[in-house]
Amino acid sequence: MNSIIIKNLTKKFGQITAINNLTLNIEEGKITGLIGADASGKTTLIRLIIGLLKPDNGEISILNLNPGKQKSEITKRIGYMPQKFGLYEDLTVIENLKLYADLKKQPYKFDKMLEFTKLSDFQDRLAGALSGGMKQKLGLACTLLGNPEVLLLDEPSVGVDPVSRIDLMKMVRELITPQTTVLWSTAYLDEAHSFDKAVILDKGEIIFNGKPTDLADTTKNFENKVIELMGGYKTEISKIAENYPTVEQNIEYSVEADNLEKKYGDFYAVKNNTFCIKKGEIFGLLGPNGAGKSTSFKMMCGLIKPTSGSAKIMGIDIKENPVKARSNLGYMAQKFSLYGSLTVEQNLRFFASVYGIGILNRKERINEILDIFDLREIANQKSESLPLGYKQRLSMACALIHNPPVLFLDEPTSGVDIIARHKFWNHITALAKKGVTILVTTHFMDEAEFCDRISLFYKGKTITIGTPKELKEKANAKTMQEAFIKLVQEGDK
Repeated sequence: MNSIIIKNLTKKFGQITAINNLTLNIEEGKITGLIGADASGKTTLIRLIIGLLKPDNGEISILNLNPGKQKSEITKRIGYMPQKFGLYEDLTVIENLKLYADLKKQPYKFDKMLEFTKLSDFQDRLAGALSGGMKQKLGLACTLLGNPEVLLLDEPSVGVDPVSRIDLMKMVRELITPQTTVLWSTAYLDEAHSFDKAVILDKGEIIFNGKPTDLADTTKNFENKVIELMGGYKTEISKIAENYPTVEQNIEYSVEADNLEKKYGDFYAVKNNTFCIKKGEIFGLLGPNGAGKSTSFKMMCGLIKPTSGSAKIMGIDIKENPVKARSNLGYMAQKFSLYGSLTVEQNLRFFASVYGIGILNRKERINEILDIFDLREIANQKSESLPLGYKQRLSMACALIHNPPVLFLDEPTSGVDIIARHKFWNHITALAKKGVTILVTTHFMDEAEFCDRISLFYKGKTITIGTPKELKEKANAKTMQEAFIKLVQEGDK
């Protein structure tokens, strides 16, 4: 029996076809993965299914109801978690649960949910103060209240570490009934084999629909098959690196952190963080959500003041001379931090002025950046309306507009599809060969393999440093994903 039936569905936004004559059945009691690139149509399809959008053509039935005419009845029987789930950040964990229980007319029975999500000890913490993984678990817990018949999850694991992603899937499988239908959208291909069925979207059309094992038995081969289905990827010369000046320096280390600490009351967000990075090295800072990676980044950039310790960029102490130190640094923040109401070109103009590019050179540099990053066609679009992949590209363009010798990338490919990630890392590795020193965080363990060295960070402290090969050997693991999970679990003991 099918819980969701879709026939010849089409949805356009102006000249853009988001969903193109799509036909699909979602089976009751199964977890179906909706996998696709940024702007492939995943979110549009989910919103059409639950009646938040109206189709241009085609038919949709969910639980034998028409979302266009019976939306209120559907709402009572489903759970929907959008990409940016609406937690109230100024409410505590328990207050959020009570609020959603009231909305769904459910009793305040949260003991099992709190225990399962490991949030029992954080009931009085504000949702805004939770780590990314904790927020997603709380959001999912709120969505699961009332035992919905259909669960629609729009990229619930985006920006979440491998351990927490496993927890989210375990949570869904163990807290739903056997009859519950789940549609889970994701850009993470390594999640595919945890689904009963996989539906791969590309440009609003289905390019694969079946069991993940029908396409490939292993995650890596699955990724290769999907890349083939999406038209393939060929490594090209990086225009970004090709136009970048070779970094010259006469000091041993480009980046230094010496016993960096950040304390909030009695809580250490970062404790005794020490590392040195040489010119042209790609240094990975890995760890679960809430480990202290972003706090370390912000201290290194001078955005927050460390409780103790020091940080240097190109030999310049960030506390003693923050302006000069930051002039050597390009910073791409974890969350899209550009100005959404400004166009692409206006953002570039603003950051060019902030980084001290003179008026005479500014126009020429912006034109050069628009061409190098393939942003010319969208130069006059507001950045808030861009697909995620373009937002990430614009963020990187703004970080590199002044040709800094050091680049900080805080989860730069979060939520981006596999082909866009390959292109992004092609640029990163090429920049490193030009002498650019790169500090990067990521939750994609296949990306960790591109790092020259990795510091594994947990509960505010470094638990090990080494090459990807050394970390795998230490954990007796075949993959970085396996090594990450094992080393973090050992850090808990």
